[in-house]
Amino acid sequence: MTTNRIILITGANKGIGLATAGELARAGHTVLLGARDPERGAAAADSLTGQGLDARYVRLDVTDPATIAAAAELIAAEYGRLDTLVNNAGITRDFGTTPDQLPVEDLRETYETNVFGAVAVINAMLPLLRKSAAGLIGNVSSGLGSFSFLADPDSPIWDHANLLGYNTSKVALNAVTLVYARTLRAEGIKVSSLEPGHCVTDLSHHSGPSSVEEGGRRIARQLGEALAGPSGQFVHPDGGRYPW
Repeated sequence: MTTNRIILITGANKGIGLATAGELARAGHTVLLGARDPERGAAAADSLTGQGLDARYVRLDVTDPATIAAAAELIAAEYGRLDTLVNNAGITRDFGTTPDQLPVEDLRETYETNVFGAVAVINAMLPLLRKSAAGLIGNVSSGLGSFSFLADPDSPIWDHANLLGYNTSKVALNAVTLVYARTLRAEGIKVSSLEPGHCVTDLSHHSGPSSVEEGGRRIARQLGEALAGPSGQFVHPDGGRYPW
């Protein structure tokens, strides 16, 4: 992605979202940091603008339709288009629990953010993406959302295959990717699933072999690959493609 693009990232006030925003802003793009907490979102944006980067906080709670609509209106008024949407916002409620121990309320809350929130943001931003010369949607997923890995006892992620809420929500998000990739193909808007790798974040309880900076670099690189390649990919953090 060599020309300036208007990029919205959800859940961008910390972790991989903020790291991705920094990578993209340093590459010369205009980055809109979507976050539900105004104080944290503004501080995150300030951390980038203080480096001379083109970044801006946009209040956006993916579970709140009013903030989604307001964000779309702001982007339309200020920029007139959106080139890239990165659905990064995600939660988990089931690390350390078995499926039978996970309350249904927690499962529902996970889906509200990881699946329904992503769909709501896509639908709200589509009119703006349609005004881009090369619209792109990147859904931040996980290898834990691959059916192939979930069914493979020899997989390196097998120890985490019993995370009911997180894993199934990422499976669902991958299906969302494929449905929108098919639906929007004729309009030239590309949709792919991305994978930052297992990074040390709040979501992972600060465990993992990779830093958030590495995760941000991977997502930034994968967005370029998704824009240049065919729609409907599931991009592996080490290059290549994940099996669905």
